[in-house]
Amino acid sequence: MPSAQPYIYSENDEKTHTPHILLPFLESQSQNTLTRLYQRPSSCLSIFRLLAPLERQIIMNLLWLESAIAASVMAGWVIREGRKLYDDALATLGRLHILSSSPAKLALNSTFKSGFRQAITGGGTSGSFGVTAEPDDKRQPFDLDALDGFALERWETILHYMVSSGTGQQPTKPSQGVLFLLQRSGLMGSSYGSLLQITSPGFQFLLQSPHDQLWDLLLQYLHLAEERQMDLVEVLGFIFMLSTMELGREYSTENLSGTQKAMLEDLRDYGLIWQRRPSSRRFSPTRLSTTLTSSSPPLPTSTGTSSGPQEGFIILETNYRVYAYTDNPLQTAVLNLFVSLKYRFPNLVVGSITRDSVKKALMNGITADQIISYLITHAHPQMRKNNPLLPVTVQDQIRLWELERNRLKSREGYLYTAFASQADYEFVLNYAKELDVVLWESATKRCFFGSMEGHANIKGFIERRTLVANS
Repeated sequence: MPSAQPYIYSENDEKTHTPHILLPFLESQSQNTLTRLYQRPSSCLSIFRLLAPLERQIIMNLLWLESAIAASVMAGWVIREGRKLYDDALATLGRLHILSSSPAKLALNSTFKSGFRQAITGGGTSGSFGVTAEPDDKRQPFDLDALDGFALERWETILHYMVSSGTGQQPTKPSQGVLFLLQRSGLMGSSYGSLLQITSPGFQFLLQSPHDQLWDLLLQYLHLAEERQMDLVEVLGFIFMLSTMELGREYSTENLSGTQKAMLEDLRDYGLIWQRRPSSRRFSPTRLSTTLTSSSPPLPTSTGTSSGPQEGFIILETNYRVYAYTDNPLQTAVLNLFVSLKYRFPNLVVGSITRDSVKKALMNGITADQIISYLITHAHPQMRKNNPLLPVTVQDQIRLWELERNRLKSREGYLYTAFASQADYEFVLNYAKELDVVLWESATKRCFFGSMEGHANIKGFIERRTLVANS
C-alpha cells in the first residue's frame, strides 16, 4: 500500500488549468507510437509537466508501486465533489496510454514508469537529456544575453513578417521553411497568386501568449512530419529533449538521429536553437526551447506578441483616438493593422480607429471581435479602472462597420446586356430563370447578371436563337 494521505484536490487549480494544446495530438497517436516515446526519460518528464495537477498527482501516487492497485482503493481517496475531475483525469491518462487499460486495477504503463523514474532519479546512459559537448578553451565564454537576443530576433522576424504582409512594407523575410509552415497552418494565405497576407486565424495567433504561439507552430510542424517522411517519435523526442536541457550549455550533435539532425536547420529558423555555423557539431538551446514545458517566460522581456512593456499599453478614448505607450516596432505594426496611425514619438504612438482602417482590417480577415479583444487584452492599467473597460460606443461602431461590410456579397458571373429588343431580353431572361442562375436583373436597363455555372447554357441558348433568327 502506498504511503500517501487521502488526496484533497485543489478545485481552483483544476478550474484555472487549460489542457495543453499538444495533449489531443498525443491522444490521437497509437499505443505503439506512445510506448516508443516513453522509452525516453526526457519525454516522460516533459509530458508529465504538461498534465493537469490532478493527473500529475495520480501518477506520483502510482509511480513507486510495484504492482497494480485496486481502482476502488484509489477512488476512496477522492472526495465526492472531486469525483468527476478524478474520472476525467483517469480518462486522459488512459488515452495517453500512461495508465493500463484494466478497469478494476490501476497501474502505470511499465515503459512510462521506468522512463519517468529514471528522469527524476538520474542514471542511465541513453543520452535522453542530451550529450554535453566537450569544453573548448578556444571558444569565447557563452553570453546568455546574446543567446536571448538571437532567439528574440528570429521569433520576431516571423511575427513582423505576419503583421507587415500586405501593408506595402518590406519586412525581413523568414526562411522558405517558415513561410511554408505559416501558409500550411492557415496563419497566412494568398489569393489568386498574390503575396502572403495575414489571415483571421493569424491575427488570433498574435493575441496568444508566446508559449501558445510556439506550440501552435510546433504542432503544425508535427502534422507535417509524416508528409516529410520524418519519424514522429524522433521529432517529438527531440522537442522534449530540448525542453529539458540547460540554458547556456552546448550539446553535441553526434548522438542525434538523422531526423533530429535534419531538424536543426528548421529549429534555428524558429529561434529554438543556436549554432555558431550551420555545419557545427555543437548546438545550444535558447530560452524559447528550454521553457517549452515549463511556466517560465520564453524570453526575459516578452509579453503578448513580443518584447515590450510588461503591462497593458493602449488607451482608447470615446472619440476613437488611440494612445499606445510603446516603442516596440512589432506592437506598432500590429496596431497599424486596424488603426490609422498619425504620430510616432520615442515611447508613444497616436492614431485613430476609423471606418477605413477597420475596413482594411476586415479585408485582411480580421474580425471586429478580434480587434476588440486585442484592445481589451492590451488595455493600459488606467483603462482597467473603467466599467466597461472599452467605450461602448467604440465597440458598437466597430461591429457596425463589420455588419456594413457583410451586407455586400460578391459572386462571380457574367453580365448579359445590349439586347436587340425587349422581347429578346425577356426571352433569354426567362430561360435563365428556369435554370435558376439569375443573380440580379434590371428591366429598365435591359440587362441581368447570371452565375458562372449557368453561363455555358445561356451562351448556347443565345447562339442557337441567333442562328435561327439569321437562317
